[in-house]
Amino acid sequence: MKKWTVLVVLVSGLTFLSFTPTADRYFEIAKNLDIFAGAFREINTYYVDEVNPNTLMRTGIDAMLASLDPFTNYIPENEVEDFRTINTGQYGGIGAVTREINGKTIITMMYEGYPAYRGGLRIGDEVIKMDEVELSKITIEQANQLMHGQVGTPVSLTVRRLGVRDPIKLQFKREKIKISNVPYFGMIGGNVGYLRLSNFTPDAGKEVRAAVVSLKESGAKAIVLDLRENPGGLLDEAVKICNIFLPKGKLVVTMKGKIAEFNSTYNTEMPPTDLEIPVAVVINRNSASASEIVAGTLQDYDRAIIVGEKSYGKGLVQLTRQLGYNSQVKITTAKYYTPTGRCIQVLDYSHRRPDGSVGSVPDSLKKEFKTANGRTVYDGGGIDPDINLSHPELAPISEALLNQGLIFDYATLYASKHATIGEARNFSFTDADYQDFVGWLKTKSYTYQSPLEDQLQRLKTTAKAERLYDELKTPIDQLQTLLAESRKNDLNTYKEELRKLLEEEIVGRYFMERGKVEVTFKDDPEIRKSVEVLLASAQYNKILSRP
Repeated sequence: MKKWTVLVVLVSGLTFLSFTPTADRYFEIAKNLDIFAGAFREINTYYVDEVNPNTLMRTGIDAMLASLDPFTNYIPENEVEDFRTINTGQYGGIGAVTREINGKTIITMMYEGYPAYRGGLRIGDEVIKMDEVELSKITIEQANQLMHGQVGTPVSLTVRRLGVRDPIKLQFKREKIKISNVPYFGMIGGNVGYLRLSNFTPDAGKEVRAAVVSLKESGAKAIVLDLRENPGGLLDEAVKICNIFLPKGKLVVTMKGKIAEFNSTYNTEMPPTDLEIPVAVVINRNSASASEIVAGTLQDYDRAIIVGEKSYGKGLVQLTRQLGYNSQVKITTAKYYTPTGRCIQVLDYSHRRPDGSVGSVPDSLKKEFKTANGRTVYDGGGIDPDINLSHPELAPISEALLNQGLIFDYATLYASKHATIGEARNFSFTDADYQDFVGWLKTKSYTYQSPLEDQLQRLKTTAKAERLYDELKTPIDQLQTLLAESRKNDLNTYKEELRKLLEEEIVGRYFMERGKVEVTFKDDPEIRKSVEVLLASAQYNKILSRP
């Protein structure tokens, strides 16, 4: 009797469980996993050509995750080390950055104080061999893996250098490379200190705090914190950076997701460095995630003015989970909210259009929030700057010369002819220099197409498809002629834009990252505006609605 009672209870429990939403969900998961495994097995067995199972599975996983959001990613074992480097800013290597330019592996930057910098490598060197492995026979990814390695192990590079006939062989010993989160800090005139924060890897908060203290000791009465092009990183470091300018115990960010136990709030935990010093935070369209937490939090407390462009709009938080065979998956698990309660996520990935595309949060659904001083701010669209200074896109010719490596190549040529250039912030690419550059370009091959030329080409294609080309041929030809004439003047029309790109690339040859920052000060509208407002206390206080 007892056995029957237990059996009835067990069956009843299973029957009840089978009709719960959770049980239905688990059944659907198990069913689809079985279908997927079956399809994978059958394709590998019967497909007409040989199939690489690793490639097929990677394609399937990537396609699945792409239906969620761009930040949920699969990380196979061979990419884990690169992922770790991005998140920690540390790796075993020689401290050199490479890029593939026109099929060649080129040294594009070196970190000061590390083996590459000390050992005679130069920006612009073409690496042709690494430990006797010819790089022309492997991919750039494989070359990067060869460059990295265990600390203390040797590596040799054979490089081809402009102006030197024979290849040069250099020997290095790998060291622990720590990429600084603050590649530059210094005074920029008028008792204003400047620091650029490029990442949020471990110790970012400590590095920013040390930079602020050093700048104050140098006489800084105001601070510019530059977060442009900063993609974000560790949330804890964003909290620590906010803590530099905010009292202990202040709310910085709240995380909310599907799993309640993952929901959490983050408050400042340390005594602040300075609660009074005026601060300007500079952002642009590529300032994302942790950068937006810092900008948004300081804005919510009216602790800083925000200068530049509307930020990227990434209000999502990722968590990394371990999978089998040393692989990982990075999953979006929550949304974050600034102290006022706003989520700045700009794209709504949970409601895709029928074609799979994603739309921005419409203005009608954006909510209004109030800062500490009663200023109005909004959610659903990134961080809106208090002083908006939008930038036009690079001209097609500028983008082409950058992407095709010609700005870089000319900087290498210039550096080979000039032993020194004086101070970085005072360097000027003269009119005579520019004419030399234009003359040099005449010996090179490059291509580009302006948006107008692209539209005109599409018009021709459409006209031919609709059999209207004969009627439209004369005006189309006239437009083509006008565009061709205009194109001849592009090097003159966009001279100032190209000059700035050349100055930055050339100065980097002599002063690395530090120089590339300093040379921009004289022409940087965001920096100039930030300094202007920081030094005008009445304007600064008015923007922040201070009495």
